[in-house]
Amino acid sequence: MGELGVLGKIAESTARRVEALKKESPVSRLKESPLYARKPLSLDAALHGDGPRIIAEVKFHSPSEGVLRPNPSAHAAADIAHAYARTGAAAISILTEQDHFKGDPSFLLEARKELPNTPLLMKDFMIDPYQFELARSIGADAVLLIAALLGPKLSAMQGAARSLGLSVLIEAHDEAEAEAALAAGDAVIGVNSRDLKTLHVDLAVARRLAPMLKGRTAVAESGLRSRADIDALSAVGYKGFLVGTSFMKSPYPAVALQTFLT
Repeated sequence: MGELGVLGKIAESTARRVEALKKESPVSRLKESPLYARKPLSLDAALHGDGPRIIAEVKFHSPSEGVLRPNPSAHAAADIAHAYARTGAAAISILTEQDHFKGDPSFLLEARKELPNTPLLMKDFMIDPYQFELARSIGADAVLLIAALLGPKLSAMQGAARSLGLSVLIEAHDEAEAEAALAAGDAVIGVNSRDLKTLHVDLAVARRLAPMLKGRTAVAESGLRSRADIDALSAVGYKGFLVGTSFMKSPYPAVALQTFLT
């Protein structure tokens, strides 16, 4: 995984974390969660409607930006998620990766308690079907699959997530990954304009890949800093927009969201 740089390092730590979780909370225990029986909401459906359909993200830290917001906790995550939903987010993405993003599954679990009817995306580095069982047990509606990380396993992982009723957002960074995402099956396709090796962001990536995604629900990710960015990418076909960093850097993330909606 070395050629993947930061992504490879995150994947390695994720593999260790998943193996530990399997021992601490086997699937049989996850299925005992009351939320496991809940029918997940559709991410695709949430991204169709009037106005910008924004997936507002809750993340306290990132490898590229460092600390976005101090004192990460389940309570703080739920408060921000609730404010996002009240302001008009179409869905909410919550980082649950612990080592590099300072997230935790409890962040999404706490947000679900406050938001029974808002689509929640579990944003993590999915490498094992066990993680989909975990997603169901904490009330997630959707999961992220990164094409660059999964390679030939992408289609099988997509099928495993869908078999549990979860929506899937497949993330692509270039033409080859977009082709793989299109071939994987029924999923929302996200284009991340951040280079995985350098962490540099260039919205030209989203514009370049847009024609490939016609007819599919497409989400633009990374580097969205204003309503002008949203409008420009909407014009080339994007239905959804995942925004985290610019919101979480604001003293009031939901107020920052409002400026993207009006």
